[in-house]
Amino acid sequence: MAITEEKIISFQKMLLAEERSLNTVRKYCQDIRQFKDWIGGEKVTKETLLGWKEFMILKGYKGTTINGKIISINAYFKYFGQIEYKMKLLKVQRKFFRESANDLKKEDYKKMIYTAKRLGKRRLLLIMETICTTGIRVSELKYITLNAIQEGKAEILLKGKLRTILIPKTLCKKLKYYAKEKGIFCGELFITRSGKSISRKQIWAEMKALCHKAQIEASKVFPHNLRHLFARCFYERCKDISKLADVLGHSSIETTRIYLVSTYEGHMEILNKMDLIIK
Repeated sequence: MAITEEKIISFQKMLLAEERSLNTVRKYCQDIRQFKDWIGGEKVTKETLLGWKEFMILKGYKGTTINGKIISINAYFKYFGQIEYKMKLLKVQRKFFRESANDLKKEDYKKMIYTAKRLGKRRLLLIMETICTTGIRVSELKYITLNAIQEGKAEILLKGKLRTILIPKTLCKKLKYYAKEKGIFCGELFITRSGKSISRKQIWAEMKALCHKAQIEASKVFPHNLRHLFARCFYERCKDISKLADVLGHSSIETTRIYLVSTYEGHMEILNKMDLIIK
């Protein structure tokens, strides 16, 4: 079977019809095109698929990255009924610590907020506070509407699943004042001058520009890290991973566990406190 652009577009339409997120659809198609370029017009065989997997391993791709690409390819061939081309995922041991270089701490977050306030970046400040105090995804900001802040809760629809998130009273108060100031009488709060939803790309770019002013490592600053910070702070308070999974909208607790992995330093501190080295 040959991979063609026409088939990729057909696969893309199917994913959109299944209401997959735009980022998921983009990633799947990007992975398939990458594989298509790698085989260089050859027909797909089990050998070429295994060769591609070995190529990625030798190139030093992370196990999770390789598995992500395998999932994309498997979904593509399943759509066309070519289940004989299904590849096995790599068995990757779950990491029990995360890299601290990419770890956004509460102190970093506060510095970002104070810097945004000092620079008059009101919308960005409120976006960061909204994500970090509710745990929503950046793509779910569109559900923060005037009606939602008046009720103190938002109904969020993702992948056919509806969940309710509560909005803290102090945040509601700030958002109501912002809406009044900007002349927003209905609908979404975080919009551009033309009235469109603010994009993930724009939020990312504004946060990256802000991190330099706040003197914070750029590797720590991106919207999803605010969601991770929320998860860690929420769990510290309630110690209930099932409840946290519901708040975050995770179907599996295993996904939620990723958010709670300790840092390298935190794990090392535990090992040192065990005091099992005989002096």
